[in-house]
Amino acid sequence: MVQTLTVLGLESSCDDTAAAVVRQQSGAQAEILSSVVHGQTELHSAYGGVVPEIAARAHAEKLDICVEQALTHSDIALDDLDAIAVTAGPGLIGGVISGVMCAKGLSAATGLPLIGVNHLAGHALTPRLTDGIAYPYLMLLVSGGHCQYLIAHGPEQFTRLGGTIDDAPGEAFDKTARLLGLPQPGGPSVEAEARAGDPNRFRFPRPLLDRPGCDLSFSGLKTALMRLRDQIVADKGGLTRQDRADLCAGFQRSIVDTLAEKTRRAIALYLEASPPVPVIAAAGGVAANTAIRSALETVSEEMGARFIAPPLALCTDNAAMIAFAGLERYRTGARDGLDLIARPRWPLDQTSPSMLGGGKKGAKA
Repeated sequence: MVQTLTVLGLESSCDDTAAAVVRQQSGAQAEILSSVVHGQTELHSAYGGVVPEIAARAHAEKLDICVEQALTHSDIALDDLDAIAVTAGPGLIGGVISGVMCAKGLSAATGLPLIGVNHLAGHALTPRLTDGIAYPYLMLLVSGGHCQYLIAHGPEQFTRLGGTIDDAPGEAFDKTARLLGLPQPGGPSVEAEARAGDPNRFRFPRPLLDRPGCDLSFSGLKTALMRLRDQIVADKGGLTRQDRADLCAGFQRSIVDTLAEKTRRAIALYLEASPPVPVIAAAGGVAANTAIRSALETVSEEMGARFIAPPLALCTDNAAMIAFAGLERYRTGARDGLDLIARPRWPLDQTSPSMLGGGKKGAKA
């Protein structure tokens, strides 16, 4: 039976307030009818990073505006929707609560089903939204707070092959930007600066390449950069523009080389299961980095796998991916009640041991 579903998605897990409407007919490619994102860069620029309390208040002020704009742009009324999907974690808990409460209010008022979505699943399922690829596929989820290699078997079935044991790449980019006096977010700033730099002038470590497996570590890169910066300042009395560009280029090259080799290992593990059509996809904010994309594409081609990276606007946080992930869950019969909770931590692979520790609120990743 052909079924067309139209889902409203809400996203508020960090510093982007977003709403989107996605429609899909069973067996056909999904269509993004609207996607609205209100960023908060100016609100946090003076603090060198995202301030959770400021972010949460901004989400509370902007969510209803985003929803209204998304519905208007898609020419859809609430009565035309089949469900409401919302990021229920992981993320900054104040922001996640803002989104969940807004979605609950809409669900209670309209009687529409409520679908809680794992933010990471939103990123991991984006290649199905944009390219309609089939399961199973290999996913590199690489963002400001997360970095994991996952085999996606279904909307809620993921096998983790490896991930970061400390800082995520995006976090390392942000810290590097702060150390060098570059604006936030750090990823685009460091990438832009690196274009004018010499990646071979400074030697940065390639963490964990001397160990087997797909786990990653990036905290040491920030320390290495800080020591090099301090050495240059001590020797010369300050940093020139070229010094800064060369530091950025060397730092970025280290991350590119590390991700390329770890991706090669992850693809080898993925291919052991003999997938019918081998595909590796990358998503998350750091997947917007052109040097990283190019390296991953080269490795994939060498390993005989198709490489997919969503459009840049769908790599960073957005609500279209949440609407689509909710749509995928809806088709499996998943529904959530008004007792849906906001979760600061929510691993995609529920069977593997936590990489970053647990605690009272559960596993981090």
